[in-house]
Amino acid sequence: MSALTSESRPEASPLRLALFWLGIQAVWGALLGVSLQARTSELSPSNAQIATNQLAMAGAFVAAIVQILVGILADARRRSGSRRIEFYAFGAIAGAIALLLFYEAHSFTGLTVAFVLLQASLNVAIGPYQAIIPDFVRPTRIGVASSWMAALQSAGNAIGALAASFVTNLSVLGAALSALLLTTFAATATHTRRLALQTAAGIAVRPRITRPFVDLFISRALVYIGFYTLLFNLFFYVQHVLGASTIAGASKLTGILIVCFTIVGAAGAAIAGRPSDRADKRLVATLGGAGFIVALLLFIAWNALAGGIAATIVAGIGWGVFLVADWAIACRVLPAGAMASAMGVWNLAIVMPQVIAPALTTWALAHVTAAEPTVGPKVAFALALGETLVGIAWLWRLPRNLVGA
Repeated sequence: MSALTSESRPEASPLRLALFWLGIQAVWGALLGVSLQARTSELSPSNAQIATNQLAMAGAFVAAIVQILVGILADARRRSGSRRIEFYAFGAIAGAIALLLFYEAHSFTGLTVAFVLLQASLNVAIGPYQAIIPDFVRPTRIGVASSWMAALQSAGNAIGALAASFVTNLSVLGAALSALLLTTFAATATHTRRLALQTAAGIAVRPRITRPFVDLFISRALVYIGFYTLLFNLFFYVQHVLGASTIAGASKLTGILIVCFTIVGAAGAAIAGRPSDRADKRLVATLGGAGFIVALLLFIAWNALAGGIAATIVAGIGWGVFLVADWAIACRVLPAGAMASAMGVWNLAIVMPQVIAPALTTWALAHVTAAEPTVGPKVAFALALGETLVGIAWLWRLPRNLVGA
């Protein structure tokens, strides 16, 4: 049987390319939204909040280092004709094993080792995998492909959060998430094996740190600082502003709002796909950011559950729109010949905000003299509004020729 020629190979399916992202994001939706806090509280009850933050920061550090190092190797393999599937495979298999260890851990030390291994394993796949769109998708279809990635990111986060909230048997939960991770990897890997690689213009050994690269990084980091400021303080908004009577009740309502956010985020991503191909991507990102800012104003202005739900819906749609434009801009600005390495650096704009956001919020709250507990969450949301606004404004430093249709 003769091998498929480049001309006879099928066109990339954005859905099948994005399926692995669904599995990865389901894992993070379960862990970062619910399971990391719950398992830490179970195994280190005396200082659970401190231990959770330390564990999260350690994981973020490992993720950053692994993505950068693996990105360099993945780009070298890409230049020799690799489809990077070997990195997806290692990340999925090792990640599934680490995930089982995480849910089976019987000590905080074991939990720490499992979580660090999980971060290392999945991030072997994540950097190379995030180059999958420029690897296989025509430039005129990047916006649509990005919308599928953003939509399945939101869907995966929702699936993971729901599973972690309602599946009480930890062994079953770990096995289900591992199975989803491996299944989605298999679907994406099988598809990519049949696709022709896109020609990478301007082959480079390492990403060049250009002004557009720096501006994109700064803009993305600022917007994500705003996102994590909202995420990390949503529980306290539910508890103190919406008046949840118990910690359990606040946890449940916060989880419902997060799931709602991710579901409508998928709708926002679907809306933004074609505009990201046909219009100035800065404008699409700005519209998404504007929706997120309006939602923060609603959170600040309203003290009722209906207002919180409305703000969550607006925030989710806006965030979904922003994610599509963000991904599409990166595929145009980052160097195609060193895409995995560049994505590793680009992803630091997500990792760093996970440390910076709570630090800035702590600093801001330390300068608020009012003792009323309803003030704190609103101060945090006002801070998030400012961070997001500056990040979106910074995006307009990118030249029009890089982000147009």
